[in-house]
Amino acid sequence: MNRLLITGAAGGLGKVLRERLAPFATTLRLSDLTGLGSAAPNEELFPCDLGDAAAVHEMLGGVDAVVHLGGISVEAAFAPILNANITGVFNLYEAARKRGVKRIVFASSNHVIGFYKQTEKLDAEAPMRPDSLYGISKGFGEILSRFYFDRYGIETVCVRIGSSFSEPADRRMMSTFLSYDDLTELMRCALQTPNVGHTIVYGASDNRDAWWDNSKAAHLGFHPKDSSEPFRAKVEAQPPASPDDPMMVYQGGRFVTHGPFDQ
Repeated sequence: MNRLLITGAAGGLGKVLRERLAPFATTLRLSDLTGLGSAAPNEELFPCDLGDAAAVHEMLGGVDAVVHLGGISVEAAFAPILNANITGVFNLYEAARKRGVKRIVFASSNHVIGFYKQTEKLDAEAPMRPDSLYGISKGFGEILSRFYFDRYGIETVCVRIGSSFSEPADRRMMSTFLSYDDLTELMRCALQTPNVGHTIVYGASDNRDAWWDNSKAAHLGFHPKDSSEPFRAKVEAQPPASPDDPMMVYQGGRFVTHGPFDQ
């Protein structure tokens, strides 16, 4: 493609994908509030507050597709989540509609279904059970993207990202781990597969103790190659958690305990 927009490009995964997605487009347009650094020869920097509809409309000019990582990525009070994750995603889809952008990869989250138990296996049709205001905001984005596909034909792949880091940090992440290589391949599939319509896919590597079933996203052709197994001995050397610790009970881990927040 000619121009690919990455929002949230200064965040943890934004920094990873800034380099890894460069081969997928002639030009990367990178956006965040701050921290974008200097532009490489194939990059355009576009600082933007997602809550500013006019700025978001300007940001999407000339864009072929969007990888939307922007917004607050942890549990927080409602006001900042509202601006970045709810108003922000509405502004993005409205700008896409007006600008004629037809493909968005939406960084959703496992926290959309975080109140399910770790003993349950879920596919894309499991009803949402968000574990936090953050999870609620990601559920809103998934529903909004469904509407914009049905009404306006904007295709979206909603990626319910597990835990994408260089290695899993704890026992829960042994199930939710998504390596950077598998994340990159999932983004490639989401951007380049034709006729994705509205697809929900769980972002996880080929981990032994999997909670998620991606059979309903098989048309993406995503086949993770990595696994959390090489890190098992290191993780299991940590002190064991209590069986009733939310980290050992709920798919969302300790997100189920965060808040409430003074508004």
